[in-house]
Amino acid sequence: MKKTFVLIALTSLFSTFALADNGKDNNNALVRFEGGVGSQPFASGAGGVPIPNDVKGIPPGGRPWPIAALRASVGVDGSISARGKGMILGGGANVGRPAIPRQVAATLFCGDVALNSAPTDLDAAGNFTISGTLSAVPPNPCVAPILLIRNYAAGAPGPWFAAGIPKVNERDDD
Repeated sequence: MKKTFVLIALTSLFSTFALADNGKDNNNALVRFEGGVGSQPFASGAGGVPIPNDVKGIPPGGRPWPIAALRASVGVDGSISARGKGMILGGGANVGRPAIPRQVAATLFCGDVALNSAPTDLDAAGNFTISGTLSAVPPNPCVAPILLIRNYAAGAPGPWFAAGIPKVNERDDD
């Protein structure tokens, strides 16, 4: 009986701290992204003619790049926290691999304003973590937010590999 009471008390205490932390993060969040879609090099144009699948003038990677999971949060102060899993090549000789060594960076668009994160390494399983601040404080509100995960080479972000899915309902934690 005593052990059960202690277990219930500790569980309650940890749940309280977890809820308090989540509330703090939600208050600072300007935009959040839950899930992601990988890039496809071409979209279907008029008459079925393939056209480059550019987003805001950014070309996609040369092959499909599926992503298993993506979660990101951008704070009103420009802080960014993003974690991606399983971003791998979906075609070509290296299909099923992340084609490393490679670095990626995030680009947040608020309307036509583009802000970049610092680069981070993509690991052998196609996973990455981005933590830090964007190149500037984003506009508040962030109108029509788009988050792109981009190849980073030669000192700058390049083609996009994945895009975040904006979390529109903060109450939906599923």
